[in-house]
Amino acid sequence: MKNLFRKYYTDLFLGKRLFIAIGVCVTLFLFSFFMPFLGDLPYILFGILMVLVLLDIFLLYRNDRGVFLRRDVPERLSNGDDNELKIYLENFYPFQISVGIIDEIPFQFQKRDLWFTANLSSREQKIITYTLRPTKRGEYHFGLTRLYVQSPLALISRRFNIGADKIVPVYPSFLKLRQYELMAVSNRLTDIGIKKMRRIGHSMEFDQVKNYVAGDDYRTVNWKATARKGDLMVNSFTDEKAQHIYCIIDKSRAMKMPFEGLSLLDYAINASLILSSVALVKQDKAGLITIAEKTGSLVPADRRPTQLNKIMEVLYKEKTRYLETDMEALYISVRAVLKQRSLVVFFTNFESMSALERQLPFLKRIAKFHLLLVVFFENTTLKSLSEEPAQDIEGIYIKTIAEKFAFEKKLMVKELTKHGILSLLTPPQKLTVNVVNRYLAIKAKQQI
Repeated sequence: MKNLFRKYYTDLFLGKRLFIAIGVCVTLFLFSFFMPFLGDLPYILFGILMVLVLLDIFLLYRNDRGVFLRRDVPERLSNGDDNELKIYLENFYPFQISVGIIDEIPFQFQKRDLWFTANLSSREQKIITYTLRPTKRGEYHFGLTRLYVQSPLALISRRFNIGADKIVPVYPSFLKLRQYELMAVSNRLTDIGIKKMRRIGHSMEFDQVKNYVAGDDYRTVNWKATARKGDLMVNSFTDEKAQHIYCIIDKSRAMKMPFEGLSLLDYAINASLILSSVALVKQDKAGLITIAEKTGSLVPADRRPTQLNKIMEVLYKEKTRYLETDMEALYISVRAVLKQRSLVVFFTNFESMSALERQLPFLKRIAKFHLLLVVFFENTTLKSLSEEPAQDIEGIYIKTIAEKFAFEKKLMVKELTKHGILSLLTPPQKLTVNVVNRYLAIKAKQQI
């Protein structure tokens, strides 16, 4: 009896149309005191309404499985990207229904208005598609999907609680990773802003002797092969392979600053994952080091098929720390792990010249043994403030301070260049494209 009561009561909700009808009946009852000619009309209408309510309950509860619903969630979500989710619906009732859907998505999204509606004829199927954009890595808990069904009478709604709690991990941006991988393989990186770099000179990696085609460099003509075959033949060269590319990610408090929902650490993680992927496609070896007040995770450089998954699993767990970076620990780790000259891409952030000066002695030591590229971030808010015209004295002060900080960033680039250290000052949203461009330029110039 208790279960029967729960079945018919806890999942039964009154509709707007029922409240309107009850309001009409109450109004007629009130008017009947002053208008005797209404007679039994209010009672008749109220009786008809009760019969319709019972009929509506019968129609909705006659079938225990009147509607089929399935929510399709990916096994993992991509951080900072629009992830597509689908809700599959099918109507098993012998009449048309109206449905409302509340999907209990993780609290991290802070969405309280995720409500979908649809109308389905008998045996009709529909797919509702929507996107979610996570901005933090970690585990996300999906709850039930709550379905509210109305018959054509629309006096009441029946609720179906479908599904079960599901935990979905959010990994670094693997959706963009696949995009870059495909374009790197097909040499279509220019489609997303990656520049084609003009090669200076030739790589030492000989590939083959081939027939001359228009555009080949005359300096590569192989005269002996030309004499033997009678056609103009040229030597073909490829990029040097198996070079070591290490991404070093700073996890200190300097990387906690947010930008468009993501922290600077998350931008660095997404960029390093994509850079590692492009390096592996180019047949280089990719590695990873994380650093804060002590050395964190370490993935030695390799180019095995499983290397990218190793790097992704490590990056999935990384979080910002609240202490300053121990550059001495970083230098010791670099000297211990990197046994040959490598390209070291150091993702960090400097907000003042004094912050750079504290780290500069260790950066110079690393640059003695490796090709060091320091990547740090442009403060886009300060840049926009410095470009806006000042309206009053307070605006002049704000504009002056913003220009001072923006100028300091440019001074940092000059200071690093003075000591033979490569640098990249970039807005967070353009980090990935600019880093990959710089890597390809370094490969083209054979600087490693």
